[in-house]
Amino acid sequence: MKKILIHGSGHKAESWDKVISYMNNDKDILCPNLSTILNGKEASYDNLYSSFAEYCNKIDGKIDLCGLSLGGILALNYAIDYPNKVEKLVLIGTPHKVPKVMFSIQNVIFKFLPKKLFETMAFNKKDTFVLGNTMKKLDFSNEKKIVQILNLHIT
Repeated sequence: MKKILIHGSGHKAESWDKVISYMNNDKDILCPNLSTILNGKEASYDNLYSSFAEYCNKIDGKIDLCGLSLGGILALNYAIDYPNKVEKLVLIGTPHKVPKVMFSIQNVIFKFLPKKLFETMAFNKKDTFVLGNTMKKLDFSNEKKIVQILNLHIT
């Protein structure tokens, strides 16, 4: 079974390297770079999620998902839409509802940061703003499927 580790917006796929070094059977572990799977599309959440879903759907059989922050939001969204495809779901620092005020404060701070700083992050400065602005209305708190998913995966 494939395990997919999904990084947050402040990271890249390589951020998982240390974690993977402690795991057995690392040949079954995939770590997509979120900016790469967009294949040149605008970095909106809808584009990112559809690219991520397409990435996951190409994998035969069930998958385990582990997501950090933005990666967790993508994993949660995917598990809601494709519950029969997800065997295990691990969410780290993942809100079920995007905190609008915190995102707004973060965007103000990001405006003053140099473009160079974004080179270590998943997306460049421009794409980070596009993504953040398109995520402000994400809210999975009323999804009945979340309760079903959580009941299936809590042990």
